[in-house]
Amino acid sequence: MKRQVHRLSKPPVIDADWDKAPWDSITPLSVENAFGVEPEHRPRTQARVGYDHEAVYVIFRVEDRYVRAVAAKRQDPVYKDSCVEFFFVPGRDLSRGYFNLEMNAGGFMLFHFQAAPKQNVATVSEPDCAQVRIAHSLPQRVEPEIVAPVVWTVECRIPVGILPRYTRVNRPAPGAVWRVNFYKCGDETSHPHWLTWSPVPKSPLGFHFPQAFGELEFM
Repeated sequence: MKRQVHRLSKPPVIDADWDKAPWDSITPLSVENAFGVEPEHRPRTQARVGYDHEAVYVIFRVEDRYVRAVAAKRQDPVYKDSCVEFFFVPGRDLSRGYFNLEMNAGGFMLFHFQAAPKQNVATVSEPDCAQVRIAHSLPQRVEPEIVAPVVWTVECRIPVGILPRYTRVNRPAPGAVWRVNFYKCGDETSHPHWLTWSPVPKSPLGFHFPQAFGELEFM
């Protein structure tokens, strides 16, 4: 899988509005490949990506049901909730390790750096996490679960300047390529599901399979 990412002439306001400029001119990608067994619940999940000289921007839109968000702080296990995820190597070389940024529907995030899948895992520091801006359309806590159809969005700004503290980084610029994947999950909702952008083979590593990451090509 490959996706071109264009430089934004103006950074978006981080407010979780899927329809605003510049997102309204960017074709979304689809997080639609089932990981493992075909789920009973398959929420339609889309993402848009952009960048400027300071940051990478990502917004997700999910047409969902059975939405739950009970994580209460950063670095809680948000993947148990209704969750979207952006895994990325800031370059082409998988040996550099990768970041996994996971955000639940309430806007809480888990942000780690992994030198190898589930090995030498470093928690991104609190000062660095504080520089990642996140906006979300649903309340921070969703409990009881929303069983009716609902659309929710999560938007984030990832400052590139924090990344070199963990690994070598190819800064976003025309011609640069990052290896990435986008995910949707809900491990402990009433209807668990695991969806990917770039297909991931069945593996005990789950989403932590960088060999299956696709490519973001910066334009």
